[in-house]
Amino acid sequence: MAMSLSLLMAIGAVAQTDSLKQAKTDSLLSEKLEKGDDLLAKVDSTRTADSLQESSLEAQIAALTSADSQKKAELQARLDSLQTAQSEKELRVKAQVDSLRNSVKGIPVVLFEDTLFKVYAKIGPFTAAVRAENITKKLTWLVDDNLFDADLLKVIAGEESHDLVHDEIILLSITDRDAFWMDKSRAEVAESYKEIIIKGVSDYRDRTGLLHTAMRIGMLLLVLIVLFLIVRFLNKWFNILAAKAIAKSESLLNGVKFRNYEFLSKDRETQFLKWILNATKWIVIIVVVYLALPIVFSIFPATKGIASSLIGYVVDPFKMFFHAIVGYIPEMMTIGVISAITYQFVRFLRFMTNEIQSGKLVLPGFYPDWAEPTFSLIRVIVYAFAFIIIFPYLPGSDSPAFQGVSVFLGLLISMGSSSAISNIIAGLVITYMRAFKIGDRVKIGDTVGDVMEKTMLVTRLRTIKNEEVTIPNGAILNGSTVNYSTSAKQTGLILHTTITIGYDVPWRQVHQLMIDAALKTDGLNAEPKPFVFQTSLDDYYVSYQINAYTEVPETAAKIYSQLHANIQDGFNEAGVEILSPHYRAARDGNMVTTPPQYLPDNYKAPSFNVSMKKD
Repeated sequence: MAMSLSLLMAIGAVAQTDSLKQAKTDSLLSEKLEKGDDLLAKVDSTRTADSLQESSLEAQIAALTSADSQKKAELQARLDSLQTAQSEKELRVKAQVDSLRNSVKGIPVVLFEDTLFKVYAKIGPFTAAVRAENITKKLTWLVDDNLFDADLLKVIAGEESHDLVHDEIILLSITDRDAFWMDKSRAEVAESYKEIIIKGVSDYRDRTGLLHTAMRIGMLLLVLIVLFLIVRFLNKWFNILAAKAIAKSESLLNGVKFRNYEFLSKDRETQFLKWILNATKWIVIIVVVYLALPIVFSIFPATKGIASSLIGYVVDPFKMFFHAIVGYIPEMMTIGVISAITYQFVRFLRFMTNEIQSGKLVLPGFYPDWAEPTFSLIRVIVYAFAFIIIFPYLPGSDSPAFQGVSVFLGLLISMGSSSAISNIIAGLVITYMRAFKIGDRVKIGDTVGDVMEKTMLVTRLRTIKNEEVTIPNGAILNGSTVNYSTSAKQTGLILHTTITIGYDVPWRQVHQLMIDAALKTDGLNAEPKPFVFQTSLDDYYVSYQINAYTEVPETAAKIYSQLHANIQDGFNEAGVEILSPHYRAARDGNMVTTPPQYLPDNYKAPSFNVSMKKD
């Protein structure tokens, strides 16, 4: 897809370049013609001035008498000098015009695709292009309406120009400028143009005469018959080929499957093969017919232009494609060099990242878990920088369409990805804050779990219930995060739980029972030793909090469960009831809350003691 897009962009860029080149060529031609006109205008003005000065000197010489021989000799010398300078000027101008004549092609006068002659100079406000167009229109009208007669074509000489006239219609006028361009006299140019026009019209009429028309019709019929036979043969041959191909492929077609999904059954695969063969047949027939059309249209002169256009529709894209590839080679080499340098630099960054992650390379103040996100960030920056350098060398990068699409895509990305960008930035900040790493037991918001994955956009946790929770990085950055694993391996994480016991139980006994329960719990450390805090002295009970160290915070739920069970067993064995009594009287006669297995075998619930006092 990317290659197809680049190819289309290259062809579009070349098409635009060709049109710009053509416009530039036309502009250059007009500029050279205008330069020639300006040069000839200067020649005309110089000639006029020199002619007036020459006439003045001749008049002065004629007015002098024989007695003024010295004065007459001076004037004659001035006259000879003027004529010599005029000759030198004309030679210099002629050399300049010769140079222009070799580089300027002129504007052609075309009669039914035959170029008769070219126009170089302008007359008054009419440029060479306008003059050539007007001459072409007049000749075409005379020939199309069968009004052209060679006997009516005459050259009429005038003071300013020689006019080529057909009956009463002036076809063109030849001025001194035209003659100067052709390096001939006006009469010679007019006569040569007359002969060219007569011959051109005669040749056209010969080509379009009745006999030639009949021959062309016969040739057309022959081409159509041959085309019909070729199409019929192709149709029959493709049908036979399709039948044989399908018959031989019956044993080879087993359908198209991927794992348990069937993309194409055997019948559908057979139908698809038939469709491919049929489409190929019609493509070949259409190509043959299209290639035959230029031959058909080239038979008649009036339709040769259509033939040229049809051939151009096929040939021009290939020429454009070839010129696009050849012209784009320097840019491709530049892009290749930049891409190679970028690729090798990114490989070097990857090598350094692996060295830092493995601990082989230690940078003071740079943690190994920063290596991968730092590499990803630098890689994006390097690729972006490389793309900025490559962008001007892409085909069509300076075209308004390409720029408009770039602006449109940039607008879509900026409008639709604000939250994504904020999450990416939050992900980078969280990474360099080192709030947590993969495998840590954390609490983010109300969610407690182990970190399973950190990406640029989200962080995924797995809870103790095996639930996977996805949290956007932006929400993590805006909230608070508790990490239970950061210090667990060094100093240990303190797990704690609270029970309430009545004031009738000695607090030292409660402390020891809770510490003993903690020491019996798997996952809690014996050193540092567990300790108890009395967190409050309430109205009916005391709150005792056991604190113990662990190095495995990821098993905290299991540790808490076992700790609570050990506390129950320890207090029951010591005969201490775990309750928060709100009473002090009417206890007699009630069964204790201690489980039966912890009571003596002869234990019996006491009876109620009632005492009566007689007044």
